[in-house]
Amino acid sequence: MKKAILLLVLVATSFGLGFAFKTALTPETSPAPAGRVTGIGGIFFTCKNPKQLKAWYKQHLGLNTNAYGATFDWYASPDSTAKAQTQWTPFPEKTSYFAPSDQDFMINYRVDDLDALVKKLRQEGVTIVDTIAAYDYGKFVHVLDGEGHKLELWEPKD
Repeated sequence: MKKAILLLVLVATSFGLGFAFKTALTPETSPAPAGRVTGIGGIFFTCKNPKQLKAWYKQHLGLNTNAYGATFDWYASPDSTAKAQTQWTPFPEKTSYFAPSDQDFMINYRVDDLDALVKKLRQEGVTIVDTIAAYDYGKFVHVLDGEGHKLELWEPKD
């Protein structure tokens, strides 16, 4: 009887310690707050001849280009069934689309809640270049980073 009780106490203690260690070593998986970047939505850059450059990328690197550039499909983590996209687009050298930035590139960031993020950015004093625009493929707004680079924020409708 003493051996059975001792064995039961030993098993219960081992189980309890194992559970405690697992809990202590496992990172918390609480949901991330709304209004955050979830990935790269696009890479945009200027060039002398967008049509010719798209043809070069198609011929030499196999990009499936179209009038806008190329679209890369992928699956969003952690839901491996959620399809997503990243856009690659060359713009004409003299485009004003990147203004007021004087850079020849712009990164588009995918976000999970554009309205919440814009509200937070306004409170933090970030320059919001325009108003949120909605299209059938998502909502967009442009902001300036700490060095004046124009960024495009996109809440997609994948």
